[in-house]
Amino acid sequence: MASVDMSIVNVALPAIEQDFGIATSMTEWVVLAYLLPLAGLALPSGRWLDNVGRRPALAFSLAGFALASLAAGLAPNLAFLIGARLVQGTFGALLFSLVPALVTTAVRPQARGRAMGVITTLGPVGLISGPGLGGLLVDAMGWPWIFFVNLPVSVLVMAVGLRLLSPGAPLRAPDRRWFTEALLLSGAVASVLLALSFTASDGVPWMLLALLAVPLLLLWLRLPTSEALKGLFRTPGEVGPHLALLLAATAIGTVFFISPFFLQQELGASPAAIGLTVLAFPAGMALMGPIGGFLGDWWGSRRTALVGTSLFTVGLVLLLPLDTSWGLGDLAWRLFLAGCGNGLFNAPNMAMAMSHAPQRLLATTGSSTNLSRTMGFALGPALATLMWSLSSYEIAGMRSAMILAALLSALSVVALARTRIPKQPTAVVQEQPGVRDAVP
Repeated sequence: MASVDMSIVNVALPAIEQDFGIATSMTEWVVLAYLLPLAGLALPSGRWLDNVGRRPALAFSLAGFALASLAAGLAPNLAFLIGARLVQGTFGALLFSLVPALVTTAVRPQARGRAMGVITTLGPVGLISGPGLGGLLVDAMGWPWIFFVNLPVSVLVMAVGLRLLSPGAPLRAPDRRWFTEALLLSGAVASVLLALSFTASDGVPWMLLALLAVPLLLLWLRLPTSEALKGLFRTPGEVGPHLALLLAATAIGTVFFISPFFLQQELGASPAAIGLTVLAFPAGMALMGPIGGFLGDWWGSRRTALVGTSLFTVGLVLLLPLDTSWGLGDLAWRLFLAGCGNGLFNAPNMAMAMSHAPQRLLATTGSSTNLSRTMGFALGPALATLMWSLSSYEIAGMRSAMILAALLSALSVVALARTRIPKQPTAVVQEQPGVRDAVP
């Protein structure tokens, strides 16, 4: 639900711009306001969730996300909408961190890949259905309904969660150290994302803003609360999946940014044709996601993830020519092949990260993988813009961006190939009263 939000909201931006009478450049803050807490609060959210009951945490997260969605839909002006999106992103960070931990403890290790295949497929399915659903809602009922639709979905998920999950430890307010950690990490993420955003629109000098992240991160590393993440990355089998996810997500962000411009400027495609062509990538991801989960359980997570990221790399290498004589189909089948590879990679890679994590750090692992993915999606467009701008926005720069994406994907293969896998998974599922219908 929180991931589908990002694809639906993009469709509504022109309507929001017209309704509020604002400049196009201002609408990007509607997206950025959601993305900033999603990345900045990922790690603090995971640490807090590791110390509270799953059931009250799910209810709290869903209730907050639903109320923030209601506020966004009722927003009378842009400032109110941006504020609601900040709150929505805060609770979205909790949901992103909580879901992998719930899935890991709800199923047995032999079915963990299949379970991860389901949740890693929901994102691509959202990318496919989100724009179409968002367009129908905006045309028929107005842009506020892209936020109102979150309310019944939240109620449904909450009802199921309250029925299946045991009460667990009660919620308690975060301590002062949590707020210090959140402030430092949010500031670091904000400086990087704002630097990338401004660089894409106003030039390379804005990249200097990203340097502010260095002292903030150094201060965070001196906090006792950073020990959880340090301990996670000292666990065998954790660094490789995280690094591979970051590299693959950055490659995806690069491809998704450049492909529409290539279709429009070089092939003269219409907006509708561009949308249909680019959707070949998430279609491949959605198709292969469940298969990747099944193969991971049957054949082994690392081997399946390696095959997936290798196929992803092959698809990107086939995109490198960006031949101006191509038709739409020539680009679409290459994107589809790359999407199939990424879909095959996602579930077993996520299963590796969650299975090797210590039981006490499951939510932290969910949040750290979420941070890797979110930062990759943010880095990709900015790096693509930089590569493209170096050629004065000519076709050569588009090809340079695609070369960068292929190199990043190839490095994800190396990261997984060099990952040292422990003989026994660390995250042993503990039977929890009230958690029923575990997958056999």
